[in-house]
Amino acid sequence: MSTERAGPATDVTRLLLAWSDGEEAAAEPLMDAVYQELRRLARAYVLRERPDHSLSPTGLVHEAYLRLVDQKRARWQNRAHFFAVAAHVMRRLLVDHARARGASKRGSGLTVSLDEADVDVAAPLHTQQPDVIALDRALEKLARIDARQSRLVELRFFGGLTVDEAAAVLDVAAITVKRDWALARTWLYRELNGSA
Repeated sequence: MSTERAGPATDVTRLLLAWSDGEEAAAEPLMDAVYQELRRLARAYVLRERPDHSLSPTGLVHEAYLRLVDQKRARWQNRAHFFAVAAHVMRRLLVDHARARGASKRGSGLTVSLDEADVDVAAPLHTQQPDVIALDRALEKLARIDARQSRLVELRFFGGLTVDEAAAVLDVAAITVKRDWALARTWLYRELNGSA
């Protein structure tokens, strides 16, 4: 079972490994490749915000990009590893932005969904869903109960990783990821609806 997508994703892994090995010539094509994927994720997240939000896809992706490329000592293993770190960075940026806007009192406007169809972060979501701060709090609580499930939600939702990619990052079988994903989504649904 492959943990890499065919084509450009495989190129990202090759470029990450080359860059980690000190090949400066790999930096520019690598950044071009990952920037586009980060941009796709950022665009989808910002679509979930209310119309008067102040966070642009460009702003989100630039901040994430800068934090990721600044990690010069990182030894990137593959594309999934890079996007696992990107998932964490994007989560922190989104939560920080929502908190800066006073979202804990007024609602951030950034809503989240953990439905299977929304994992690819392709479509805007309904406004009655919980905001990113509520999800962050719930994920922190879930991490105290089951750290792997919390990390899995971060990888899939914020990082856009596939089941196979998440399995590679977590070093578990894909079937375990599918089971944990179902359990985590159920727990989060109950937690978020109970606190609403």
